[in-house]
Amino acid sequence: MSGDTGPRRAWHLAEEDLRAYDRGELAPPLLWSTDAHLAGCGECRERLAALADPAALDAGWARLDAELDVPRPGLLERLLLRFGVADHTARLLAATPVLRRSWLLAVTAVLVMTVAASEALRRADSPTLFLALAPLLPLAGVALAYGPALDPTYEMAVVAPMHGFRLMLVRTVAVLAVGLGINGLATLALPGYGLGALAWLLPALALTATGLALTPRLGPVLAPALTGGGWVALLA
Repeated sequence: MSGDTGPRRAWHLAEEDLRAYDRGELAPPLLWSTDAHLAGCGECRERLAALADPAALDAGWARLDAELDVPRPGLLERLLLRFGVADHTARLLAATPVLRRSWLLAVTAVLVMTVAASEALRRADSPTLFLALAPLLPLAGVALAYGPALDPTYEMAVVAPMHGFRLMLVRTVAVLAVGLGINGLATLALPGYGLGALAWLLPALALTATGLALTPRLGPVLAPALTGGGWVALLA
């Protein structure tokens, strides 16, 4: 460091120290005193800025912006990624409950359907038709819950670079997984009700997940159509 003698004993950083600081080669304790001096000396900061490579500064700001803008994956999203779920699908699954009004309505609709389906299955003489049509009911419930009247992000979902039917499948998987967990707990307390509910929820979840898994290869419409057709053919 160079010293300037004067009434206020002002001093500034030496040129070689600034260059070493810019290259990241300055070692403590000189590094610490340089940091402290730069925090209060505008002239030395201007000299340091003149020494810095503009391209390196721009690249550093770009890295900082990218790091700040990257969403932090939560526990559920990290778990889905560990099981091989695509990152964009995992983010959608994890973000589905964030839309609380639509999420609660969708889960409530599935639970109400579960109670009705369990009762209908218990009274039905032949459950084949019921099992063939029941897995389609959650899709209708989720579609209504995330419709334009309730979903604040509906317009963004319409213009998003993802087919609307695939988005509905992703949301249905998230809703059915929660419904399956709730009904699994109900099975412990009410075995008669719970087993009938699982007979409806498990095929619904399996078919929806299968259709979603086949979507990258077959498309967002053909994949669930073939999955549903195969299910009906299996029951026939």
